[in-house]
Amino acid sequence: MKKIYIAGFDVFCDDAKEIGEKYKDICRKYGFEGLYPLDNQCDKGIDIFKGNISLIEQADIICANLNNFRGNEPDSGTAFEVGFGFAKGKKLYGYRESLKSLRDCLGEKDSEGYSVEDFGMCINLMIGCCCKIIEGGFEDCVKAVKSELTK
Repeated sequence: MKKIYIAGFDVFCDDAKEIGEKYKDICRKYGFEGLYPLDNQCDKGIDIFKGNISLIEQADIICANLNNFRGNEPDSGTAFEVGFGFAKGKKLYGYRESLKSLRDCLGEKDSEGYSVEDFGMCINLMIGCCCKIIEGGFEDCVKAVKSELTK
């Protein structure tokens, strides 16, 4: 059974453990084993980091919540996990509520006057070029993974 590492800022929600169980149930529904960051029983930052690295190394696939978090970009920890997964040769999938391009969302300049890239992607090209981005939520992402693996 292929394993999916479930990446995203959902771990910061008050009901994060319940969300994780729901996501792992969705993984099982489609024939996968879900690995959720809170499966690690750790309190120290370094132990959480090492535990999540271990889960990513065990996974075949990463499904990442790439919706905006605390601004106009995805959670930085999730972005790191996607990059680490890429370096490890994992299959990468992400999901966003909208696939509207960065330029369409932010204009030519952001609120601080920095240029906004114009590559037609809904996310920075460093993630957009290595990760298949699905419009919708976590279950939509897992369905897409299942569909691609059964082609």
